[in-house]
Amino acid sequence: MKQHKSAVLNMTEGNPVSLIIMFSIPMLIGNLFQQLYNLVDSVIVGQFVGSDALASIGATNSVTFLFFALCNGIGNGGGIITSQYFGKGSVKDVKSCIVNTAYIMLVFPLVVGTTALFLSKPLLTLLDTPEEIMPDALAYLRIMCVGIIFVSLYNYASSMLRALGDSRTPLYFLIFSCFLNAGLDVLFVYGFGMSVRGAGIATLIAQFISGISCLTYAIKKNEYFKMSREDLAFNKEITLRVIKLGVPLSLQFALIAISCMALQKVVNSFGKVAVAAFTATSRVEQIIHQPYQTLGAALSTFTGQNYGARKMDRVAAGYRKGLIIMFVFSLIMLPIMQFLGDNIISIFVDDEPVIAMGGRALRITSWFYVMLGMIYVVRGVLNGLGDSLFALLNGIVEVIGRFVVPVLLTGVATIGLWGIWGSVGIVWTLSGITAWLRYIAYKKKVGITEPGKKPVTVRCA
Repeated sequence: MKQHKSAVLNMTEGNPVSLIIMFSIPMLIGNLFQQLYNLVDSVIVGQFVGSDALASIGATNSVTFLFFALCNGIGNGGGIITSQYFGKGSVKDVKSCIVNTAYIMLVFPLVVGTTALFLSKPLLTLLDTPEEIMPDALAYLRIMCVGIIFVSLYNYASSMLRALGDSRTPLYFLIFSCFLNAGLDVLFVYGFGMSVRGAGIATLIAQFISGISCLTYAIKKNEYFKMSREDLAFNKEITLRVIKLGVPLSLQFALIAISCMALQKVVNSFGKVAVAAFTATSRVEQIIHQPYQTLGAALSTFTGQNYGARKMDRVAAGYRKGLIIMFVFSLIMLPIMQFLGDNIISIFVDDEPVIAMGGRALRITSWFYVMLGMIYVVRGVLNGLGDSLFALLNGIVEVIGRFVVPVLLTGVATIGLWGIWGSVGIVWTLSGITAWLRYIAYKKKVGITEPGKKPVTVRCA
């Protein structure tokens, strides 16, 4: 099959570090731009409307993450299976996986979005959302529920393209839509005085444009998206494979979201200043997550392709190099957060108590960045190998940690509300250790060999 060199990247040959970095850079830029959706909403609403409005958006974070996560897991699962078929060299199966994942993604987000719309108020009430920010929080959350289908559309298209080694195409359309979102935010929030509702509508429009544009371009330009009538046939075996991997991923993300909801409930109990500070630090941490998340996604594609090609020594090499890259980034970010935490928080809000609280919070969590990075590196490798059990295991650990640790720490008089952010670091540590132990056990199961040793022949799942 004729392939556009700019559209696909075969990661089964060549230097692992170069391939991972080459693949990661466009995706990292894209992920950072994707975070601008939330950042722009937060900055514009916080500066033009006030800290209460900022808190109302922050109060919805864990709930929106829950609903988005349920859909994104299926798309990610389909992308991993596609990367394995690509590494195996099976064009027919690659196309079938793209098509059958699309069938699933047409139905699942509609069901989740509709359900989310009806559960919005009960969930915010369950989280003890402060009464003074409840109306704006509810309005913003309901708009985000409508946008689930658009977020899922973009994530589906980008997952399929990245499985083929194309991390550039999703970036181009995402950058455009981010600038569009920023412009619409200013127009709706500041120009039309629509406050939180305006920020939500701006985000919804931008998400729709990025999703439909990315998919349309892929269909026109990428050879693997050019389907014959035969390619469009329903394939039960491939659909079950996608569901088998995608559902545990969805449950993992959902469990993490539920654990975040538990933490949000604790935060809400400390009042709107704590909610605003937690919102600002969460936005910063979303940016910090992006290099780790990008590295994990790159390792997932790298691992999936090499697992499909049965090159297990390259899987081990990718894991080790990924750890080194992660560790270097963590060391760079630590002093930045220690010395510039207050300045970073002041970008979001002009409120001294919130800035002081948020700056100190960043100084607490930054000590745990290495463990956060460990989670993403190991998760990327295990996802690429198709380890569905780990996804569920990791989610359970986070749920237990976020339900128990924040309550215990904040209950200590000498710690108080600072236990909110201390618990974040402790949960990262628990999850990171769990991930590492799972990798040690699973690599023996699938026959991963160290570079230089005789490769083990395995059968791809």
